[in-house]
Amino acid sequence: MARLVLLDANALLMPFQFRINLEAEIRRLLGDIEIAVPGPVLQELRTLSGGGRKAASALRLAETFPSIEGHGAADDALLDLATGRGAIVVTNDAALRSRLRQNRVPVVFLRSRSHLVLEGA
Repeated sequence: MARLVLLDANALLMPFQFRINLEAEIRRLLGDIEIAVPGPVLQELRTLSGGGRKAASALRLAETFPSIEGHGAADDALLDLATGRGAIVVTNDAALRSRLRQNRVPVVFLRSRSHLVLEGA
């Protein structure tokens, strides 16, 4: 079974901020995986999408991936889902990365504004 990879809102903004192909970079790094977006992350992007083109584009990108049910705020849902399902989280959020690291959840993040790296796997 493919490993589950969860996307945070700021991960979904990366292609529009840094011109990277998010899915291709994740697959280059991790191989055969299943990518999903927690419901609270979609809700966060819906809220942000009223404020700009990049957020609206990120929401459209998010909607191309399967949605997975999560509860609470986006960061809490990502942490709960990742620990419960042994998933990897893609995020650039420093506070969330710290929380994930404390819970031994592998994290993928952007380095040098050009490529993704995996930490903690």
